[in-house]
Amino acid sequence: MKLFRLDGKVQHYAWGGHDYIPALLGIAATDKPSAEYWMGAHESAPSAITTNEGTVALNSLIAKNPAATTGQQIWDTFGQLPYLFKILDVKDMLSIQVHPTKAEAEKGFARENAAGIALNAPDRNYKDANHKPEIMVALSEFWLLHGFLPDAPLKQVLKDTPEFTSLVGIYEAEGYFGLYKTVMEMPQQMVNILLRPLTERAIPLYKAGKLQKSDPAFWAARAVLNEPAGTDKLDRGIFSIYFFNIMHVHPGQAVFQDAGIPHAYLEGQNVELMANSDNVLRGGLTPKHIDVPELLKHTRFEGVHPKVLAGELSADGLERIYPTPAPDFVVSHISVKTNQTYTHTADAPEILIVMSGSATIKGEETISLSKGQCVFVAFGATYQITTDGSAELYKATVPVK
Repeated sequence: MKLFRLDGKVQHYAWGGHDYIPALLGIAATDKPSAEYWMGAHESAPSAITTNEGTVALNSLIAKNPAATTGQQIWDTFGQLPYLFKILDVKDMLSIQVHPTKAEAEKGFARENAAGIALNAPDRNYKDANHKPEIMVALSEFWLLHGFLPDAPLKQVLKDTPEFTSLVGIYEAEGYFGLYKTVMEMPQQMVNILLRPLTERAIPLYKAGKLQKSDPAFWAARAVLNEPAGTDKLDRGIFSIYFFNIMHVHPGQAVFQDAGIPHAYLEGQNVELMANSDNVLRGGLTPKHIDVPELLKHTRFEGVHPKVLAGELSADGLERIYPTPAPDFVVSHISVKTNQTYTHTADAPEILIVMSGSATIKGEETISLSKGQCVFVAFGATYQITTDGSAELYKATVPVK
């Protein structure tokens, strides 16, 4: 077989919404939030693959015959399916986070293994030995934090925010690193002293609907209001909301996050494709494990001018491809209508998900797919996608040169 039905895994993280992913998959919503839908072969949540013999995990299918499923070149280079494909529904802000480089992930994973820290331990930083560059394509209006503000805008924020004027001298003397290290290592009492008047000023404006989402005060107020009632510990991640770029992207627009770029998703739905890793170093806006020294060690302390990627249209006009510098993955959007046929030969393993409409994918096997259904395409398969009406799909694969 070369074409397989694939069923992913829903992840129930606290920041997720309740309705979007269940509606996409055609399943009943539960009282648990449905934050992410994983499609891939990551050891912690491999997708289920339907074969002639029954259902198997995708990582097991690949391990049984790597060359036939991924292709020899991909297997020799990566030794695994190199990407993890996701749909995200962000209702509440995610943690401020940074992902390590491949070399640093290998060292950190080995170090924590040697220390005897269990893979599922809450204080574990490195879940695997891989880097985690990632690209997101917006499915809705989407808001995120991405990298430090460039020098001039950051200086202006420090000077214009009364609570931050004491930080101007630190930034001018010690730059991005000195500024961020100061607030991330600041005693909690001082964090409260700086952030309390700022958030108390923002919350009434937020409740009155007088703040725009482009204003960091909007997200600072929301961060406090999302905290459990009665907390006297203000989250130092609020500093990052003011120090980072706030990006607003529209459906079909994409953003690439490389190793070391601090970021956080704020609100919306997206398609996300990343290297096959779950390594996250966190710095706030989360109840999960925060390791400030490790975060500081791997953060790129430089101003970032955000880039919104529009993608590149294929020659037949049916596919929009979003290239990145990452060797592990490439994501694309496929749109077909009645009397159109998308034809392709997979030179790397692929996963496709139907986001709207229904489609038929025909190669050596024929699989009918409706909204929310997925297919895994093994290396070397030639196939066509057709539809009786219209269909929108997203595809994950590996760039092969």
